[in-house]
Amino acid sequence: MNPFRIGITVCCMALMAAMLTPIAKADAWNRKTTVTFSAPVEIPGVHLAGWGILPAGTYVFKILDSQSDRHIVQIFSKDEKTVYATILAIPNYRLKATDETVITFRERPAGQPEALRAWFYPGRQWGEEFVYPKAKAMELAKATNLPVLFTPAEIPVEIAEPMGSAKAPVVVELKQAPVMAVQPSGEEVQVAQVVTPPPAEEMQVAEVPAATTAAEQTLPATASPLFLTGGLGLLALVGAFAARAAKKGLS
Repeated sequence: MNPFRIGITVCCMALMAAMLTPIAKADAWNRKTTVTFSAPVEIPGVHLAGWGILPAGTYVFKILDSQSDRHIVQIFSKDEKTVYATILAIPNYRLKATDETVITFRERPAGQPEALRAWFYPGRQWGEEFVYPKAKAMELAKATNLPVLFTPAEIPVEIAEPMGSAKAPVVVELKQAPVMAVQPSGEEVQVAQVVTPPPAEEMQVAEVPAATTAAEQTLPATASPLFLTGGLGLLALVGAFAARAAKKGLS
């Protein structure tokens, strides 16, 4: 094959890798998902004062922190500038993955907003089953005739300012809080009786990005115009040297 063509091909492949890899890693880690609700939705967790019920509109879901048996999910405004809620969730398995995001709700009596139940990310057979405060979980279990996850820990429901850090005191409380399930009868049972955990090997593969270093977790910042401009310049320089070498070889 012509050496000049080989040089051009290598440069193109390197450019594609430089542009695509950081973005793919970032999305895989936080599972950013944009969701539009056509009606108000009640949410659990710790939320901004007055935002226990989200009005109809568009929101962004992201994973703030993930461990093997529990995750912390945050709900953002459409522009991602405001964190409305930080929610404790337990991984829950389903029989079949889908190509689209699936949000499930707990139906409520007429006139009351549906309550958020679970979030399934596209392509995965497990999702996030949300944990409610104990009193609300008992109310929902009785109304829907289904078990509901809850934490008996006394964690604030409303806060004045959003939490953006995995080390924020309330987030730390959520990660350490015990989790149970309440049956429609009011009986409290272990989570394992109502939630099917994903296979351990599947969770290990899926959670690898969560164990990356702080530098790797800032990959979205590296995928900036400045990074791409520098990469393009470097690749252009490499291409020029390859073309010059090819011409000398042919002369």
